[in-house]
This record gives sequence, C-alpha cells and structure tokens, in this order.
Amino acid sequence: MTNRTTQVMDAIRRMIAEQTLLAGERVPSIRSLAARMSVSPSTVVEAYDRLVADGVIRSRPGSGFYVADRAAFTSLQPPATDLDRSVDPLWVSRQSLDAAPGVLKPGCGWMPPDWMPQAAIRRALRQISRSDDALLADYGSSRGEQDLRHLLARQCAEEGLPVDPDMVLLTGSGSQTLDLICRLLLRPGDAVLVDDPCYFNFQALLRVLGVRIVSVPFTRDGPDLGAFAEALEVHRPRLYLTNSALHNPTGATLSAQTAHRLLLLAAERDLTIVEDDTFAPLEPDLSPRLAILDGLQRVIRIGSFSKTLSAAARCGYVIARPELVEALTDLQVATNFGGPSPVAAEIVRITLADGSYRKHIAATRTRLARARREAGQRLERLGIVPWLMPRGGFYLWCQLPEGKDAQSLARTALERGTILAPGNVFSAAGTAGDFIRLNVSQMVPAVYEDLAEALRTSA
Repeated sequence: MTNRTTQVMDAIRRMIAEQTLLAGERVPSIRSLAARMSVSPSTVVEAYDRLVADGVIRSRPGSGFYVADRAAFTSLQPPATDLDRSVDPLWVSRQSLDAAPGVLKPGCGWMPPDWMPQAAIRRALRQISRSDDALLADYGSSRGEQDLRHLLARQCAEEGLPVDPDMVLLTGSGSQTLDLICRLLLRPGDAVLVDDPCYFNFQALLRVLGVRIVSVPFTRDGPDLGAFAEALEVHRPRLYLTNSALHNPTGATLSAQTAHRLLLLAAERDLTIVEDDTFAPLEPDLSPRLAILDGLQRVIRIGSFSKTLSAAARCGYVIARPELVEALTDLQVATNFGGPSPVAAEIVRITLADGSYRKHIAATRTRLARARREAGQRLERLGIVPWLMPRGGFYLWCQLPEGKDAQSLARTALERGTILAPGNVFSAAGTAGDFIRLNVSQMVPAVYEDLAEALRTSA
C-alpha cells in the first residue's frame, strides 16, 4: 500500500472517529477528496476499496460510498491492555501478540524482525512470485511439501538420526504439531508429565484438552530423576513433553546421563516422549537428544521455524515412526484439510536451502552470546540473577530480589508499556513466584529502566 493511499484511509478513519462522518452518511466523492488531498482519483479509489474490505465504509452502486453501520466500532487506537485479567499462560501470549507498536516485549518468545534473515526471505518471496499458479492457489498435500521433508530428513541424518522422508510430516506450526499428537494419543483424564518450569503453552494446550498435568522439578541437567520415577509410578502418564536443547524457559541443556536414565524409565513404563527441538539451530553444537539416543522408538521429535526464520511463514514438523506419522496425517487432513500453506512451506524450503541461512544462524549465535553476557551483567546490577548462563538461545531464567513477586512486577511493568513473563505461568505447581523469563534479543536499554522502576514500586 502506498503512503498516499494510507493517508487517504487515515483521513476517512479520522473523520469517523471524530464523528465528522456518522454511520450511514455519504463520504466525500472520489474527485472532491482527490482534489482536497492533492492525490490522484485512482489513489482515492484504492483507499476506498480497502476501506470497504475493512468494513469501514460500503459501496452503493451508482450512488457512492457510505459509512458502514458498524463503523463506530472502528478506532485508530489499539485495544486497551487488560490489566485486570488473571496472569496465566494465555495472559502472556495475548499481551505479546496484541502489543501495540512501541511496547517493549522482553517477556515474549521470539526475536525482533531485524534479527531474522530478512534478505533471504525476500529472495524466497521473489522466487515464489514467479512460480507455477498451483503453488499460489492450491491446497497443500497431506504430508506437506516433499522437497522440504527431504531436506529435514537429510538434516536428521547429519545428526545421527537416519529417517525416511515419509517419517516427516509438515504441519501448520509447532503448536499445531503438538495439538495433533495430543489429540491422537490422549483422552480426557489422562496424565501428562511436564517440566517445572516448562513452556507455558504446553500447559495452555493440555488444559484445553482436559488432561491431568503432572509437573516434575527441572534441574540444570534435566528433570529430577527421582521425582520423575515417582511420577511414573503414581500417575502412570501417557506422555512427557520437554525441550532437550535450550530448555524453555530455563535455557538448560539435558545431560547425557540424565538422557539415558530418562529413556530407561520411559521404556519401563511404556511412556511416549515428545521432544520439542524448536531451538536446536541456536545451539553452538549438538547436545544429547532423546530422539537420536532412542531412534524414535518411543520419542517423537517436533519443531518449527518460527524462532529462527519467520513467525509469519508458519510451518512445523513432526518426525516419528511411520505408523504414527500415518495416523497424524489422517488427523491433520480431518482438522486442517492438508498440510501447511504451500507458500509458507516453500518460503521455509528456499530459505533453508539458501547458502546465506547457515551464515545468518552462525552470526545470530554470536550475537546472542554477546546479548546474554550483557543482559546477565546489567540484570545482576538490578539484583535480578540468572539461574544459569545458557550455552545458546535467547532466554534467561532469572530470580528476582528477595521479597519481590513476579506477577506484581509484571503488572507494574505493563503499566509502563513493558511486557514481562512471570515465573508461575511456566510452573504448573506454582513454584516460581519469584522468577521471570527474559528474552535477551528484546532487551533494549529502556527495558532496564522500566525493570528498575517496577522493582522500586511493585510489591
């Protein structure tokens, strides 16, 4: 959209917001508004067409354009932030996703746009614009784009996990992948193990599905094995959801000893493990992986490209035994009528195959290492102490000064326009009330100022 088209649209929206134009009234004619704003009639036509599409105005053939009856609901202002809503996993997600421009987001779960491989994505989009019509118009295949599945299979083989491309299923996102697995393998009332703390959307999804969440304390080497074995004995869970590499939210890495013991316990109790590998590209080198050690016998590997490539071109994947992939494919067709958007999958494939992507990831690892060190130093001066210094990724799991409550801090910071992720949204057992997760890629100088002020004024 051109700047002049945007100016025309904003002018009409402003007239409606200020009630210069009321519902049902005729908006200025194309020629009169073009003359008034010194733009071409075609610019006004484009602006009006877009306003019709947005539901702001409506067209009456032969009569002109009129303010839509529901235009009073249209506002130039972003929706107000809900400060009264309960601080839970969905609170953090919605605050981050719906944040207005200028809001600081150290509590969000992704890197800023200028940290992503923009040039490679634009090259992919230009290539796609010259592709066959079918790519731009057809449904995706049931398993997803074949060349991308082959690429992911080759990457697995390089890590020591040989898989056939038919063991790779592409999905609409990492979250959709987990939803499919849980729908397939769980029934209401089943128990599912998660780490304490764990990725908060694990909990949000499991609650929607009506299953029992059982949390196990997480250490710097992985889950507490004694508590894990006890939970298996008492609760007989069907699944265990975890991140082995660059654990979310702690940034910890599973040790080889813990990995081996976990797999022995899982075999004894017929437990299926879902290993979320989304952050793997941000590791400096490969750490122990349950899927590799297990050979996909009882481990399912899932992941996506939202954290390292683009959250706008969403595409997830699952790598598992053939019979599981077959069942998940049927479920994906039933719920989504095919795999991910072919355009999104092609953006991912072209970008991953671009030689510049590996260089970008290497540079991002270096940039994140600097950001983690700097953030750790500046936070400690505020009395906020990282639980550990991760070997990769962009999260720091931090303990607040004694007597400070993370939820209170998050509410106070939000009033100043800064979104934080308080610890108990990650803890099903509510054991992390004095922790917050911070994203070092989002830690601009103003964040530290807001944190200092929020610490001073919050309970």
